[in-house]
Amino acid sequence: MPAPITAPRAQGGIQSQGLGRSRGGFSTKIHLRTNGAGLPIAAEITGGEVSDYRGYAPLMTSGGPPACVLLADRGHDSDAIRQDMEDRGGMAVIPARRSRKVRESVDRHIYALRNRIERCFNRLKNARRVATRYDKTAAGFLGFFQIPSIRLWIRHFVNMA
Repeated sequence: MPAPITAPRAQGGIQSQGLGRSRGGFSTKIHLRTNGAGLPIAAEITGGEVSDYRGYAPLMTSGGPPACVLLADRGHDSDAIRQDMEDRGGMAVIPARRSRKVRESVDRHIYALRNRIERCFNRLKNARRVATRYDKTAAGFLGFFQIPSIRLWIRHFVNMA
């Protein structure tokens, strides 16, 4: 008797769904690109153990205005990212990792504006579903991540009027 026909399963396992092991168990890392006002432009989801380097390229190739300044934490400190920003006509303001032998100075006044990105994450994670990730699939989680993002944009335009 032939085996029953079943639907093909998706390949990739939990890594393809943006879940990964870290010290605290399964977690998800959200890579976020914002504008100067701290409003989300693009988001990418990866597993919790994935390096910040992997989240850079998808955010920069996504739609939206070209980035003039990249304000990022030490996790994004690499020569390739700095060179890519120069090639795009922008500048990277990233503090050097402790292991970097040649350190570049960082304009602390510009880097202080990075708190807008952290405040954006805070506002987005006020939505409980985003903060705890109840969704099984990465597409479902990203969809529910976009709902509070839209809310932030609406509040911004309402407050401007």
